[in-house]
Amino acid sequence: MTDSPNPPYHVRRICVYCASSRKAAPQFLATADTLGRILARHGIGLVYGGGSTGLMGAVADGALAEGGSVLGVIPRFMKEIEWGHAGLSELLVVETMHERKRLMFENADAVVALPGGSGTLEELAEVITLKRLGMYTGPIILVNTAGFYDPLLAFFERAITENFMDDRHRSMWSVVAGPEDVLPAIEEAPAWGSDARNFARL
Repeated sequence: MTDSPNPPYHVRRICVYCASSRKAAPQFLATADTLGRILARHGIGLVYGGGSTGLMGAVADGALAEGGSVLGVIPRFMKEIEWGHAGLSELLVVETMHERKRLMFENADAVVALPGGSGTLEELAEVITLKRLGMYTGPIILVNTAGFYDPLLAFFERAITENFMDDRHRSMWSVVAGPEDVLPAIEEAPAWGSDARNFARL
């Protein structure tokens, strides 16, 4: 992919879900930093959970180091215990976790999930569910660093095999090996519309 500032998918901002753990392995932190830098170099804004540590801090720092625009969305209680990043382009303080998640994906044209824990899984599961119901129609990209998402992908395959999901639901997400594959995957993501709700219930 070239370094054109305007990818064919016309993405202006990307929402990134990821971990805040300070103990994450260096390869995961490097993935986050690289993704932040790639977005900034392509003129794409970053929307994320507003944290300063772990993959959250790395993706934000990577984007900021390249002059990128970074919007953080953080609940007030997290800001009060100083979990927020102090150097962002903009930091929105909200009252609830639910409001945080809503504003994150509503302010973005695509969603990317980096490795993370229960919070990342919850955010990813919600946006996949909303896409299944046709309430979110943008690309969802899983960055499968070191095979991190293999167990989750196996779960989805089991859900499809057991008829809890439709075969067409595989098109809701794309899986890439590393951050350099994210923008091409967004460009190539299958179209998805609100009519998906017609086969949301089997």
